[in-house]
Amino acid sequence: MKYTTKAPALLLLEDGTVFHGKSAGYSGMATGELCFNTGMTGYQEIFTDPSYTGQLMVMASVHIGNYGIRLEESESAKIRISGMICRNLSPIASRKESDMPIQDFLKENKLVTITDVDTRAIVRHIRSKGAMNAIISTDNQDIEFLKKELAKVPSMEGLELSSAVSSDKAWDFNASGELKVALLDGGFKFNIARCLADRGCQVRIFPYNASFSEMQQWQPDGYMLSNGPGDPSAMPEIVNTLYSIIRRLPLVHMIQPIFLMNL
Repeated sequence: MKYTTKAPALLLLEDGTVFHGKSAGYSGMATGELCFNTGMTGYQEIFTDPSYTGQLMVMASVHIGNYGIRLEESESAKIRISGMICRNLSPIASRKESDMPIQDFLKENKLVTITDVDTRAIVRHIRSKGAMNAIISTDNQDIEFLKKELAKVPSMEGLELSSAVSSDKAWDFNASGELKVALLDGGFKFNIARCLADRGCQVRIFPYNASFSEMQQWQPDGYMLSNGPGDPSAMPEIVNTLYSIIRRLPLVHMIQPIFLMNL
């Protein structure tokens, strides 16, 4: 694989629909389930969000990369999406505080990217036809070959992915605070833990498969669940853990961290 700019690229959807564009990242192939995000800012957060693992991200906003990349704003240790699809990719970074242009970030993280495609048409297509897998290719334009490669990609239904992104052992994100919050890591973003720490909480991150008894040894005041990638129905052990938590202590979903302070 090698870094390329403006070489031909192709996006093939599972239903046979094809979009032609240009390469703006590493050359090669990237596969996964198509999804889209409509945010006008925050592309770096989207790329590094573990909950998007295994997905090809369609960026609905027309211009991506305008303000570059600031490494401390990443939501995990690396890019998590499988590939990126956008209309226009900025070759320069306008923000003085940025560490690098977006193309350098894509290069360092070996992310296959296709630009110069009609992202609005792609979004409308998958909204009407439903979720489906797709493949981005920058070094092979043979449709029949790509169809065979795409057929090998597993469906997201029934796919367990949290084990690929979760912490492998418990660790302290923030060791001081009035309340102790155990965060069950199914693929959490750093900002979830930051928000808890900013509100005066001690935060300990536990692996997705940690048992209730393991977390209870720390004697937390409450529990928090992160979101994550894949199909939650493929993780029955977490359901059993949640039953144990609900019967004993306050539980907050990741989209409502502020409410924990009022429990």
